[in-house]
Amino acid sequence: MPRYSPAIADLDRHSAWRLLLFYGLITAACIGCFFVVRAIGERLPRQAAELSSTASPVASQPYAAPAAAPLSPLPRLLLALASVIVTGRLLAAALARIGQPPVIGEVIAGIVLGPSLLGWICRDWFGQATSPLMPAEVAPYLSIIAQLGVILYMFLVGVEFNAEKLRSQAHAAIAISHASMIVPFLLGSILALGLFTRLAPPAVSFTSFALFMGIALAVTAFPVLARILTDRNLATSGLGVLALSCAAVDDVTAWCLLAFVSGVVRAEVGGAVQVVGLSLVYIAGMLLVVRRISARLIARTAGKGLGPTAIAFVFAALLLSALATEWIGIHAVFGAFLLGVIIPHDSHIAQSLKAGLEQVVTVLLLPAFFAYTGMRTEIGLVHGWENWLICGLIILVASLGKFGGTLAAARLAGLNWRTSSSLGILMNTRGLMELIVLNIGLDLGVITPALFAMMVLMALTTTLATTPLLGLLEPATLLHSVAARARQ
Repeated sequence: MPRYSPAIADLDRHSAWRLLLFYGLITAACIGCFFVVRAIGERLPRQAAELSSTASPVASQPYAAPAAAPLSPLPRLLLALASVIVTGRLLAAALARIGQPPVIGEVIAGIVLGPSLLGWICRDWFGQATSPLMPAEVAPYLSIIAQLGVILYMFLVGVEFNAEKLRSQAHAAIAISHASMIVPFLLGSILALGLFTRLAPPAVSFTSFALFMGIALAVTAFPVLARILTDRNLATSGLGVLALSCAAVDDVTAWCLLAFVSGVVRAEVGGAVQVVGLSLVYIAGMLLVVRRISARLIARTAGKGLGPTAIAFVFAALLLSALATEWIGIHAVFGAFLLGVIIPHDSHIAQSLKAGLEQVVTVLLLPAFFAYTGMRTEIGLVHGWENWLICGLIILVASLGKFGGTLAAARLAGLNWRTSSSLGILMNTRGLMELIVLNIGLDLGVITPALFAMMVLMALTTTLATTPLLGLLEPATLLHSVAARARQ
């Protein structure tokens, strides 16, 4: 038997009161400490961020409508997409040999083909201003495709969300997941005190900056985590089920917090209350009204297949839901994710959508997001030992916060040290979800391009570290899982 003691299914009756007490205390402590940090941060002197003035137009550019150009950008756009798709596949295949998920190769492909490597080579060696495969003029067009790809991707993530599996682990998953968010969130807000005068945009308030830094350090990548567990034959194990449940709670909580922060940034305190109120009304309407309507429509179409009319209604609902959250003042991806959640994951519509959309979104559209992220990531902005020290500090704080919060909560839930440590390593996976959050932060003007580059490096480092660290802790579990499948 794998060494998980006590059984994860019995977490509710093992040390439940200690876990509940820990959860309550750490939540109260986080809220109190954040208000203390906020009071200190709001008194900090305002200075222009040191590196913000050196950013390229692409790095600081939000998602925008295409501008008129004298020459058609279509050939260059197609070349950029083809380049990042092929490069991403090659790097993903190479990194798969050392157990890394494909998303790592795809993210690195966007960075390699952007200004950080290819653009730097062409600028210093050949005198060209930008990367020849990703010129700056395609950025507005690439951003639209990237935005659409992320919206569809988050919809698929919502469709795959299994609420029934979450209910079986509800108490432990919620407590452990929130503890794994609260600790890095608090550490991120404290870290914001030291970064604010140096790396925050001049116009942003400390409250917005600290809230975003906390969320950015607290994110877990649910899809990448699922892929890692599947590759290691741990998805159906006790550790895998609990990790996926915690990651699901983590993602939902993170999107809700990000929606709140978006409202604070866009409308400041007065308007943020209205944004949060409209968001709660929207969420309640989706869960109480739209969910029932969709359930009835799904029941009526059961056994009849999924025709073009039904597909058209689903896509229309998806776009309108994304439009509604964008209009409210939060991000469009939140509406796409929530619509996916209200569709039962085991329904025939969910299965058809996943089968029809998954390859198109992950192979064609998401590379556009990686390419656009690569165009906005300029590693050259992180120059000098002080900035690299800050980057290392961000990685360290993010890892210790995520790992430490998960470890403490899992131990209080009754798990042994090895299982608790494995869970902490898994929850430190960030990947694509972190990149989406970072791009939203850059679009909102909460972080500078230099800090964006540092946070991208943090996301890559923490995700790269997951598989080798898990292999050190769980070699016996992996062999047991392989042997068990061989006997079936």
